[in-house]
Amino acid sequence: MKKFKIRISFILALLLGLSKLSFAFDEHKTLAIGEQAPDFSLPGIDGKTYTLQSFKNAKVLVVVFMCNHCPTSQAYEDRMIKLTADYASKGVSVVAINPNNPASLRYDELGYSDLGDSFEEMKVRAKDKGFNFPYLYDGETEAASNKYGPVATPHIFVFDKDRKLRYNGRIDDMENPAKTPKSQDVRNAIDAVLTGKEIAVPVTKTFGCSVKWAEKKDWIDKAQIQWAKEPVKIDTISAAGIATVVKNHSDRLRLINLWATWCGPCVAEFDDLVTLNRLYRDRGLEFVSISADDPVNKDKALKFLQRKQSSGTNYIYTGDDKYKMIEAVDPKWDGALPYTMLVDPEGKVVYSHQGAIDIEEVKKVIWNNPMMGRIYK
Repeated sequence: MKKFKIRISFILALLLGLSKLSFAFDEHKTLAIGEQAPDFSLPGIDGKTYTLQSFKNAKVLVVVFMCNHCPTSQAYEDRMIKLTADYASKGVSVVAINPNNPASLRYDELGYSDLGDSFEEMKVRAKDKGFNFPYLYDGETEAASNKYGPVATPHIFVFDKDRKLRYNGRIDDMENPAKTPKSQDVRNAIDAVLTGKEIAVPVTKTFGCSVKWAEKKDWIDKAQIQWAKEPVKIDTISAAGIATVVKNHSDRLRLINLWATWCGPCVAEFDDLVTLNRLYRDRGLEFVSISADDPVNKDKALKFLQRKQSSGTNYIYTGDDKYKMIEAVDPKWDGALPYTMLVDPEGKVVYSHQGAIDIEEVKKVIWNNPMMGRIYK
């Protein structure tokens, strides 16, 4: 009897687990063909608030869920701009919605972009690319995104004049913008709706970055645990050693920062440098910090680096002559701290700055470097 009760308990627990798993899969159900377009009220990067009624005069409404950070979404930006321009005179309206909660983005997911998915960063991307369609933010509540159910960015939905869903899925079958698609799925769908024809393939699979739903926000707690486990050490280095570091005989883009524990701006900006390392280290960036503290304060410098979880390569200059250090780093450097350089594998300095860095500027320099940038270069 006892064994029977244990088996019953086990079966019930298993069924409960499967039920929860099923709920997790159904939680963000994608809108089905024939269903009505859900209404929304979302802020646009142009300062306006948009609803479904904002597009009431459109013969066809195209809703695309896209974002800033995803390389696949970026790969389709120019195509969405062209599609909008090509169909504007035919009564087709295009609106883009960013479904991502910015706090749910891991640093490794941000490694393919100079921008995250916040509302302010959406404004920057729209301006940089010249978006000719409304770009709406749903990352705060994800209320609209939950109704439509996109599974990836980009994910596109095509509605007819009665706002019934006629197509959902991919934009076309070729992610790489340098190659020609074989199947222009969205254009085929729009053309069919405009001419009153049935869509041959009304649903296609999507490929891209998964939607960063708000429930994924616990990643930061998990990441902090992992970062805290990464070893942090500091080695000594001479002027000759610094010269070798600057020559960069590696196969990686090298970010070099000269700093000291007694330097206020150095301490204030160091978190940004650690962030840059976490963002781009998996893409080929190497972060090297060189402390200008007196060598007797090596332990103090190490404790600072440990607090900042600076698990990159860390050195402390051991020479008595700081001017030799300055010349070894960069003869153009006046010697004021902090000093930051970005050096490519050929030893070419592609960025240098005396004083506190602008992290957004440095991200753009890193991201636009031929070694980094979009997944397609």
